[in-house]
Amino acid sequence: MKYRYLSLIILAAFAAQGHAQISSGKSAPKLVVNISIDQLRTDYLEAFTPLYGNDGFKKLFEKGILYTNASYPFSPIDRASAIATLFCGTTPYYNSIVGARWLNKETLRPVYCVDDNKYQGLQTKDCSSPKNINSSTIGDELKVATNGKAIVYSISPFRDAAVISAGHAGDGAVWIDDETGNWCSSAYYYQSMPGWIWGYNSLNSLSKINQTEWTPLNDLSGNFCYFMNGGMQKPFKHKFNSSRRYREYKTSGLVNESITNIALQCVTSNAMGSDGITDLLNITYYAGNFDHKTINECQMELQDTYVRLDMTLGRLMADIERKVGHDNVLFVITGTGYCDEEDADYSKFKIPSGSFNIARTADLLNMYFGAIWGQGKYVETCFGPQMFFDRKLLERKQISLTDATERAQEFLSQISGVRNVYTSLQLLSSNNQRIDKIRNGFNHERNGDILIEVAPGWKLVNENNMENILARASFIQFPIIIYGAGTAPERIALPTTIDRIAPTIAKFIRIRAPNACSSEPLF
Repeated sequence: MKYRYLSLIILAAFAAQGHAQISSGKSAPKLVVNISIDQLRTDYLEAFTPLYGNDGFKKLFEKGILYTNASYPFSPIDRASAIATLFCGTTPYYNSIVGARWLNKETLRPVYCVDDNKYQGLQTKDCSSPKNINSSTIGDELKVATNGKAIVYSISPFRDAAVISAGHAGDGAVWIDDETGNWCSSAYYYQSMPGWIWGYNSLNSLSKINQTEWTPLNDLSGNFCYFMNGGMQKPFKHKFNSSRRYREYKTSGLVNESITNIALQCVTSNAMGSDGITDLLNITYYAGNFDHKTINECQMELQDTYVRLDMTLGRLMADIERKVGHDNVLFVITGTGYCDEEDADYSKFKIPSGSFNIARTADLLNMYFGAIWGQGKYVETCFGPQMFFDRKLLERKQISLTDATERAQEFLSQISGVRNVYTSLQLLSSNNQRIDKIRNGFNHERNGDILIEVAPGWKLVNENNMENILARASFIQFPIIIYGAGTAPERIALPTTIDRIAPTIAKFIRIRAPNACSSEPLF
């Protein structure tokens, strides 16, 4: 009897403890600010540390949860595929955004990832929608969970990032038009442009950008080069007066201040974070090379870009915390895991290199197939490192796709400059962990029948569309930083993948993860 009472007491104590943990749990943050920094690199981030103030990156490093070893679980990576993976919590194999462009298998014409002629542009000629995303995003799930009451906005200088991060159910996606410099959007989100965007454009128009000069922010960022191989560098001065001035501005260190200005206007105009329903603000900043030049051409510009990004990031956090409250806002910051390809003359330094001409290789493969099955254009076209077969021709000749792709794989693997050859059927059915990254970046609706991995140091050349791309397998290190909403500082070196951010945010705000996301939360 004594032990029975003791057991009851212990059970009661556990029940009381459990009740205390539940009742004392923090409420979900009122606002989540999900920040993607295009082409952010840890090595540059660390190199420029002496130039930072105390309210930006240093504050995040000291007071945030810092994951130092982040990566994307697929290959190849560009901005569109990275943003889609970040917000869908799954790879292109499921979300279908394999890149900024892919080949339409019906028309054999390139398709831009967010093009949609059904929805006219607002303040732009570009017609856009998120129709090509084949899974839900974290913003979509937030809308579903709150019966549409949550506010979801995306701000980016780039159309693909703005539309993809806004998802299917977002209230708005806003980006800078390449032709006019206006902040613009799509009729997918609005019947007409909201007054706050009209007002912002009229008061902060980029139409006078030709009178703007980009010079170093201060003497430290303008006179000292913090690159290891920097050498003597001169301070720069850029004017935006060419026909490409808005495109150039979007890749300059000045654009991030404009992004912060309109993001803060968005928070104020839409009363984000002002009630008990969690809202989501998605922001894309830029940390790549100016005008997509090589790093040797713009070392000082890139250095100044990081200094300005540090300052404007600090301003964004301070202003939102002041409006919403430190414990009521969660900031999630990460990079896109790639950088602009560098051109390099490896042959000059006797490093193995060469050119792999995919169009000529396709002609050779057609000749090889012709000798076996009779003349015909079996490889219909090429796009990037992919080959697309004429399926109707194969059917007429009663040739199985398996036979054709396996013979092609064997033939192509003997060509100089080819590191690996993958067939679409192999990627659809494989459970081989060694090719998981390639499989995760593949989507059967978007990709070709053959995927060729060009050897590092070699150039992929296609004389039909003037492609000339240097192949690299370099890992781009970038962090994941989670700050605010009562999180305690921590530094974590364990490897983690970017698809775990969406379920982590979902757990924070107590909703379901996106519907194709099978990854675990970070904590």
